Amino acid sequence: MVAAHGAGEPVREALRAGTLYAFAQRHPDARILVGRAPAYAVPLPAPGPRVVVRHSRHGGVLAPLTGDRFLPPTRAPAELDAALRLARAGVPTPELVAYAVYRAGPLFRRADVATREVEGARDLPAALAETPDAAERRRLLAVTARLLRQLGAAGARHPDLNVKNVLLDAGGRTALVIDVDRVTFHAPHHPRVAAANLARLAHSLRASRERLGLAVSDDEIRWLEAQATAPVAEREVA
Repeated sequence: MVAAHGAGEPVREALRAGTLYAFAQRHPDARILVGRAPAYAVPLPAPGPRVVVRHSRHGGVLAPLTGDRFLPPTRAPAELDAALRLARAGVPTPELVAYAVYRAGPLFRRADVATREVEGARDLPAALAETPDAAERRRLLAVTARLLRQLGAAGARHPDLNVKNVLLDAGGRTALVIDVDRVTFHAPHHPRVAAANLARLAHSLRASRERLGLAVSDDEIRWLEAQATAPVAEREVA
């Protein structure tokens, strides 16, 4: 177990349920968050904060074989390192409060990660679905474009920058990036990094529209792309 200062005892108490994820699943006040797999927003035992608990799983074509088993030390330490580096570089991302690693046989490990809940936050698809006003939608896309520029300035490439991994805070003024365990760092302002992040998010927007009926137009996607790459003088104020 690794925990932020002041969270050690609440996390130890939560682990009496067996795992952090089991604690979150069974909590009477749990709020389920749907993604690749369910995550749960819950309060840690007092005096701990509210957190989002996620069980680490593989993605991609090998996921049915590898499932939730990782070679030690799992991706959890890498996620902590990435979250700290992003925060130092000025990229908004939720604080990683704790992670726990469990044995899964002689060779493998499983892991749970708890990040601080951003109260009132919505993912990008939910924010767009709840916003019919065209000007307000462009403002949310401008905030998202600012996150893309922040990632590019930090040289941070997020290979899974899909629409569900962009959160907008309660006021829609800040976009945060989540699920950062696979983020890699390159030279600041590296053009290929910025282009890769933008291409991944634009692809996810179009795919989500086709598969899930996400209400976003080609004009809005092109506008996001323009805002993410425009010189300062040409950007709209978010």
